Amino acid sequence: MRAMLWLILLVAAANAQTSFRFDFASGKPGYLQVPPSLLYSDERRYGFEPGSSLADKPPVYFSVRVPEEGNYRVRVTLGDPEAESITTIKAELRRLMVEKVRTAPGEFETRTFLVNTRTPKIAGGGEVRLKEREKTSEIWAWDDRITLEFTNARPAVRAIEIEKADEVPTIFIAGDSTSTDQGQEPFNSWGQMLPRFFKPEIAVANHGESGESLKSFLGARRLAKVMSVIRPGDFLLIQMGHNDQKEKGEGVGALTTYKADLKQFIREAREHGASPILLTSVHRLTFNAEGKITNSLGDYPEAVRQAGVEENVPVIDLNAMSKAFYEALGPAHARQAFAGNDTTHHSNYGSYELARCIVEWIRRDHPELKKFLAADVTPFDPAHPDAFEKFDIPPEPLRTVTKPYGK
Repeated sequence: MRAMLWLILLVAAANAQTSFRFDFASGKPGYLQVPPSLLYSDERRYGFEPGSSLADKPPVYFSVRVPEEGNYRVRVTLGDPEAESITTIKAELRRLMVEKVRTAPGEFETRTFLVNTRTPKIAGGGEVRLKEREKTSEIWAWDDRITLEFTNARPAVRAIEIEKADEVPTIFIAGDSTSTDQGQEPFNSWGQMLPRFFKPEIAVANHGESGESLKSFLGARRLAKVMSVIRPGDFLLIQMGHNDQKEKGEGVGALTTYKADLKQFIREAREHGASPILLTSVHRLTFNAEGKITNSLGDYPEAVRQAGVEENVPVIDLNAMSKAFYEALGPAHARQAFAGNDTTHHSNYGSYELARCIVEWIRRDHPELKKFLAADVTPFDPAHPDAFEKFDIPPEPLRTVTKPYGK
């Protein structure tokens, strides 16, 4: 009886644990020693994902089960005592956290970042109505684990420390496929790239999902989920439009129902003490004969601008900035910003540059968020984007031919 009670207490303690320390190299006191090929198991609650280990070619995926959703501070020590290392770190579903850390032989560096994790359950009852893909190939965005990805030419991980970070503010994203955490190459989004540009003092929680309009986001209880966890001092980025175009019916349109739904998102964010920020939709790849991007989004970008004025909400004009970006590349090279032959969804390069557009707006026009930007953020002009040839975030080996929902 006493032994059974002790076992129950041990399991309860493990379930409540909110800080973890793992050592992959030297046997540091107070750290759990992780062998190079230790696979994750529900009993152990940590380990490498199947087909991934420090002994394999990158990327390497390491997961830790956490007792509750929310923000976690992650500190990773990188380096190798005998060789050069080059490491890029992503989290959950390919969210860029750390971009290309290079260490010389015997040199070690520590990087700290924040990871937001969530489950479909909504406090108070109910849950988000997930799409089938979110339950399978995109489950890392919704499970009870933190999954870290170590990639690049020669990643070298020495130690990982994880602790709950309830005190930090959060940037929530409510958006469609151009902002969501895309699961596989060649697709990517600006929401996946955004965390890289912030200090480990503010988290990014990407609740965007492919195929969503404002109405379907509401209907699937995605906004209810966001509102169940958003707090005073947080921010809500709202970018829809691509899929709202498909909605039909009497009185349905950009300047009527769409704008009214935008105002509901704004109102609910404010009721919870959060600050809403609107984004106009990114352009599709629609060049005319003169090499200019044409508008395929009707009045939807204008509806966002009007809602911003009417509700006194900041507007990031990503529609205008994406136009400048695509036209700077020109018809011959703009496809580098898109995923294969897709004309809506972006490549790693395209999403990185669009994230830089958003960050540039924050740097110029939003002092409250500007203070959270990473020290290495520099001015950016979408009319003079980074050269594609110098872009160096390694793609994933896993690719798909299935396009994201929506268009």
